[in-house]
Amino acid sequence: MLGRSLTIAVVDDEEDVRHALHRLLRSAGFEVLVYASGNEFLRHAKDSAPDCVVLDLHMPGLSGFDVQDVLNERQLPFPIVVLTGNDTAEGRRRALNGGADAYLCKPVDDESLISAILGAVEQHATSGPTQDPGAVQ
Repeated sequence: MLGRSLTIAVVDDEEDVRHALHRLLRSAGFEVLVYASGNEFLRHAKDSAPDCVVLDLHMPGLSGFDVQDVLNERQLPFPIVVLTGNDTAEGRRRALNGGADAYLCKPVDDESLISAILGAVEQHATSGPTQDPGAVQ
């Protein structure tokens, strides 16, 4: 698609999840950056400029929602695939309205995650981000 490996940032406080996602995404041909917290990711977000962010919603410190808010404030419209173990209608609505391109629940099927990442990257490449943080459905 881009003639180079896509770089995916994985932001999740659970070490086992980070490790598993790192292995999966590397085996799928992606370059992978892993971050144990929202703060850690945000310190490096602009310089690392990932092609997509796989973002956990419920983390100590800054939540995934907080990370989305900061990315929006900084005008860093990275494609975002939310991956959560705590699925609620309100969480889904808030994540998607905050700019997430996909919302998946843990445990996630490998192919579904890879498909969501590629879809998010493709959507941003062809039409730009579809952020409308004020939209409520």
